[in-house]
Amino acid sequence: MRIVLAAMTAVFALALTCAAQAPVPREPSLVIKSMAGADLFRYYCSTCHGEDAKGRAAAASERPAAPDLTMLARRNDGVFPSEHVLDVIRHGSGSLASHGPAGMPVWGAIFRGVDRDETLAEIRIENLVEYLKSLQDHALGRGR
Repeated sequence: MRIVLAAMTAVFALALTCAAQAPVPREPSLVIKSMAGADLFRYYCSTCHGEDAKGRAAAASERPAAPDLTMLARRNDGVFPSEHVLDVIRHGSGSLASHGPAGMPVWGAIFRGVDRDETLAEIRIENLVEYLKSLQDHALGRGR
């Protein structure tokens, strides 16, 4: 009986030790290390705009559908509207009727808030815009 009791005590102690060493789940970071436009898009934008940037249909209970970002140049006579896209990312879409309903986060403020480095926030925004611009050539049939 002592052997069984000792074995059970050892197993219990081992279980407590393992439980104490188990990693605690952490909230995902709001900032990623990569400054590459494609990585930034995938991390911050693809949830709404899709991995391919072609937008997502909205379910009845969700926010409005996100637009197809590969069609921005096509909708602008073949010219990518860089300044407009910079403005939407920096300041949001609330006052921009052409962007649709104001459901998109104001990424400029978010990037400055999580990093506090204006230069890095601006680099992120510019890299996102350049990435979106690179998607336009593909949509217009000019390749990448």
